[in-house]
Amino acid sequence: MRSALNIRYDIRSLTEFKRKTTQLVGRLKTSGRPLILTVNGKAELVVQDAASYQEVMERLDAIEGIRRGLDQMKHGEGRPAAQLFKRMRRKSSLPLVAARRTPVNP
Repeated sequence: MRSALNIRYDIRSLTEFKRKTTQLVGRLKTSGRPLILTVNGKAELVVQDAASYQEVMERLDAIEGIRRGLDQMKHGEGRPAAQLFKRMRRKSSLPLVAARRTPVNP
């Protein structure tokens, strides 16, 4: 996971970004942290390198999938895990492995 926003280094004016684009883009790629760009002293834009943006989008997709699954379970639309695993094995041609029958807390 990327480090958190550092307000000392990660907030810049749009004018400064225009003047030092190459340097700041290099820092974006190195740090993985976004830049907050200000106009007239107010935050207006967020600039982020493509790899970090992709990572954020993948995490948001995962979170959204979890949220949808929890909503489905709440509305009784879920499936038992055994049924899901059986379907996954069928689709992926994985061999059927016997489930362990050991208690979680013996």
